[in-house]
Amino acid sequence: MTKHYLAVDLGAESGRLILGTLAAGKLSLEEIHRFPNGPVRKGRTLHWNIPKLFAEVKVGLKKAARLKVPIASISTDSWGVDYILYNPHGRMMSPVFHYRDPRTARGVEIANQKAGWSTIFAETGIQFMALNTIYQLAAEDPARLKRAGGLLLIGDAVNHYLCGKGVAEESLASTTQLYNPVTKDWSWKLLGALNLPKKLFPKIVPSGTKLGRLTPRLAKEVGLPEVEVIASCSHDTGAAVAAVPGQGKNWAYLSSGTWSLMGVEARKPVLTAICRELNFTNEIGYAGSVRLLKNISGLWLVQECRREWAKAGQEYDYATLTQLASEATPFRSLVNPADPRFVAPDDMPQKIAAFCRETGQPEPATPGEFVRCALESLALLYRRTLLMLEELTGMKIDRLHIVGGGSKNTLLNQFAANSVQRPIVTGPVEATAAGNIIVQALALDDLPSLTAARRVIANSSETTTVQPQDAAPWRRQYERFEQLGK
Repeated sequence: MTKHYLAVDLGAESGRLILGTLAAGKLSLEEIHRFPNGPVRKGRTLHWNIPKLFAEVKVGLKKAARLKVPIASISTDSWGVDYILYNPHGRMMSPVFHYRDPRTARGVEIANQKAGWSTIFAETGIQFMALNTIYQLAAEDPARLKRAGGLLLIGDAVNHYLCGKGVAEESLASTTQLYNPVTKDWSWKLLGALNLPKKLFPKIVPSGTKLGRLTPRLAKEVGLPEVEVIASCSHDTGAAVAAVPGQGKNWAYLSSGTWSLMGVEARKPVLTAICRELNFTNEIGYAGSVRLLKNISGLWLVQECRREWAKAGQEYDYATLTQLASEATPFRSLVNPADPRFVAPDDMPQKIAAFCRETGQPEPATPGEFVRCALESLALLYRRTLLMLEELTGMKIDRLHIVGGGSKNTLLNQFAANSVQRPIVTGPVEATAAGNIIVQALALDDLPSLTAARRVIANSSETTTVQPQDAAPWRRQYERFEQLGK
């Protein structure tokens, strides 16, 4: 039997609507609409253009209607931490802040004064990142919070737009650093300590919850029937990890894109002091599993360099930049991608050059040198993170699955295999959309289990195994890299 599903997949750089078709034990994906996404700068602040995002989703739904195929359900996934405030009448309150807005630094100070880092971690098991929702809300104007009637994170907000039901899906709620993975509810202790109105926080529901049907008004406008709306895994990484075609034990995953998220699946949250010190995080995955992972910099450095060069009239596609990087001198310059200076947008080439200058290294001079510096440094950061993960879990990791858009970067994949000295399995590229869709299928009983769903992904995807090379030079460079983070 053939079934069709729609995934609204929202990333920090672009959004897509994907048609997923499940037939004969395989899943095929078709992109039916893509649109750019990104922050809007207003003075010194960064916002999201949510009305435009909703409008693009509507365009995608109209395109889906023109396909004339029966759609079983639809669900949205998005990046984590960012939220929309609604007034008591259900209308969106502007602005909707971007997670890289500089206000978060003030939020960190306020939250640590009121609650303290050890308490925050003990309550949530989430790694420290200044962009987390807890710090964004701590930086909010208390009067604005008092006026608000509710709050939804981005993926949940789009599902609410589709069907009118506002809930917090568990995987996305867990990114806020206001969710307690032990009680599986909001951390009422932290909400109280930070004086955050409890009325703002909606009911938390598990991944794969049926929310209702497309509203009659929206269905009529876009030309679709009132199809089922499902909260699959509303967090894009939660969806991507559900689609990792891992079998057996002793494997780790890396969701590769603007951010890199490396981790393992665990049964219970790890709330130990060493987990806190290593700055790992306990996010929730499908069926209440724990995604024990570290959220680290990904291809953000390359994306920002490319954007700066484009502003200066030098247009490069990613394939060209990767080719130029492959031709550049190995290990000429390295940076620590986890350095706080690289979090904010703008002037990325200058920031990389400044880091190299301050650490006594030659500054990259060409696009190829900049990109090679970023990719080699990122691969070395993967090694550090994988070693930490083994220390934290006591598990020897035999292979690393790389999924997501970054898995297309063959040069980075080889660098990563060389750095971690383990085989790397790449694919699927569209892991987030695939995960979104298989969770919909699970919710509708079209697939019997996550294990079966992962077999479908494995049968449907082109995966490549990359074997490690050049152990000795990468080991030496790792020793050099470790000194850059001190």
